[in-house]
Amino acid sequence: MAPELTNTRAERVAAVRALSGRSPSSASARRRTGTYLVEGPQAVREAVRFAPEHVSELFVSEQAAARYAEIVLDALKAGLHARTTSEEVARAMSPDSQGVIAVLDAVPLRLADVLASATPRLVAVLSRVRDPGNAGTVIRAADAAGADLVVVTAESVDVHSPKVVRSSAGSLFHLPVVTGVELADAAQLLRDAGLTILAADGHADSDLDELLDTAGPGDGPDLATPTAWLFGNEAWGLPDDDLALADAAVRVPIRGRAESLNLATAAAVCLFASARAQR
Repeated sequence: MAPELTNTRAERVAAVRALSGRSPSSASARRRTGTYLVEGPQAVREAVRFAPEHVSELFVSEQAAARYAEIVLDALKAGLHARTTSEEVARAMSPDSQGVIAVLDAVPLRLADVLASATPRLVAVLSRVRDPGNAGTVIRAADAAGADLVVVTAESVDVHSPKVVRSSAGSLFHLPVVTGVELADAAQLLRDAGLTILAADGHADSDLDELLDTAGPGDGPDLATPTAWLFGNEAWGLPDDDLALADAAVRVPIRGRAESLNLATAAAVCLFASARAQR
């Protein structure tokens, strides 16, 4: 199969390359075009399977078309056209893509609309989270725990930056991810929808293990009820104003000598604890 794109200096190649990276120019290109880049067979496979309506372009190198034939087949079944490229063009678009690249439309979601369509039982809320690897990993953990929704508040990392997309390992396309909402507004909407808001905080009085042991009606927070977990910034956690928006604060018990857990690990522990209690 002869490649359609062979010129590394082509305008389309440059436009795709401009979407990658964390630089201000890349972020500007994503905002200006309303699109973002998905790189690598794992992430592109999930995008094609679970969000084909948002895939505007799909590129595969000659070698990748043979190696990952199932992605091309899924694209064809979804009515998408996979444009073939030379290996040089694929590397020019994205050197880390293994020859599989997709451009997706960024379609913003309104939290009120998501909550109106279905009441979630488990939600992860990220407040002022700046590290793209952490953000993507929390989205992946939320997906694995069976969460229904992830909310990424204003002042957080761009969830469409390539590192967030890669770190989510395709989970970005498995569940709704609402972005850009103010934390106070999100807290109010989630509480109105019947969720208890629990803030993960290393200095809290409530112990996660104790809450698991006593899940059910009682005096303290009940992990078995619909819950939105609130996670703060990697460096300073949740300030007092953010903690005040929660119904209770909960700490993850540390049994060994580690000073603390990183954000993504703590989020995974909390989300799986709720998933266990709810089931």
